[in-house]
Amino acid sequence: MLDLIITNIGTLVTPEGHGPKRGAAQGDVRCLTDAAVGIKGGVISYVGLMANAPVAKETLDAGGRLVTPGLVDSHTHLVFGGWRHHELDLKLKGVSYLDILKGGGGILSTVRSTRAASETELTEKALGLSKEMLALGVTTAEAKSGYGLTLEDECKQLRVIRAVDAAQPVDLVPTFLGAHALPQEYKENRAEFVRLVCEEMLPQVAEENLAEFCDIFCETGVFTPEETREVLSAAKALGFKLKAHTDEIDCLGGAQVAAELGAVSAEHLIASDAAAIAAMARAGVIGVLLPATSFYLDKPYAPARAMLEAGMAIAVASDFNPGSSPSLNLQLAMTLACLKYRLTPEETLTAATLNAAAAIDRAETVGSLEVGKKADLVLWETDALSYLFYRFGSNLVHTVVKSGVVI
Repeated sequence: MLDLIITNIGTLVTPEGHGPKRGAAQGDVRCLTDAAVGIKGGVISYVGLMANAPVAKETLDAGGRLVTPGLVDSHTHLVFGGWRHHELDLKLKGVSYLDILKGGGGILSTVRSTRAASETELTEKALGLSKEMLALGVTTAEAKSGYGLTLEDECKQLRVIRAVDAAQPVDLVPTFLGAHALPQEYKENRAEFVRLVCEEMLPQVAEENLAEFCDIFCETGVFTPEETREVLSAAKALGFKLKAHTDEIDCLGGAQVAAELGAVSAEHLIASDAAAIAAMARAGVIGVLLPATSFYLDKPYAPARAMLEAGMAIAVASDFNPGSSPSLNLQLAMTLACLKYRLTPEETLTAATLNAAAAIDRAETVGSLEVGKKADLVLWETDALSYLFYRFGSNLVHTVVKSGVVI
């Protein structure tokens, strides 16, 4: 007998598979009406018509609502000290993101706050943010370090991610982003900081098993493609899976480096040109796109349709962070993906579920409603997928089920 059966599902919509959907296939989803989902031991054991549903110990009546997989936020900066609302006035006056960074603000401001915060303070803050994330329908999320920029403080952030993962329902996937910015104390010695990341930080993070992925910010004023290759090559040699923040402002070649080294994903990609897109498509790199960042910084939007036409798989994430995207509402990012990337509702759902799971190497277990996968589901206050993107700004979650537990 099953533990739980969710009955009276008005519409069930899910991508299917254990890997990313690329190109035109990204919009292929399964749609069932009058459906049911059966759960045993936290795992899905039945997906089909309600008329054929097996018996279970407990029943959850979906009330005719839409049911989708739990959302997966594949790019967040969940752990940080302080906030950066004081920079809003600078933005309104037209001061650019990079100019704020050059003046010691931006990422460097958050670095100072994060270094000053205790592990306990960071943990309490991140627990509260994770609770908000879950209420918005996110059941799995990536979480990056990158606001310490010293061995001690990067490890502190990663230990907090591990503690928060263990203390609440959202599954967190840790990413080491020690090369997020050049610390002010290394302003005149870039090579020494890159050496520090490669020869001291990465080996320590690997020894303590604190992160699964390694990321780097390849951008004008931050790290060059050559430095990106150096850091990611060192990470790859230590067994890390690879990511790259790149092409956010300028197309410098970071996407090609990510493709060359077999990165799982490249992220931002606002400025990616045809050559960068072709390289990523050939290498199977997943494009993690961050429309809320474009919105908040009033910047162009990534060329999502060109990526799909080239055969790439794309994911959509919140980029939650205290500076360029201070919102962890993945629902809002999904609406922006529809409106600004011109993705269909089906393509967008895949981008925030199965493809997002693939971007953090979790597509075998989450991202779709299929037998054998974790029972992570969202019941929505509608029976139509398009309604999620139409009613932007409202939290449309009715109920979250995480690993078979009704939240």
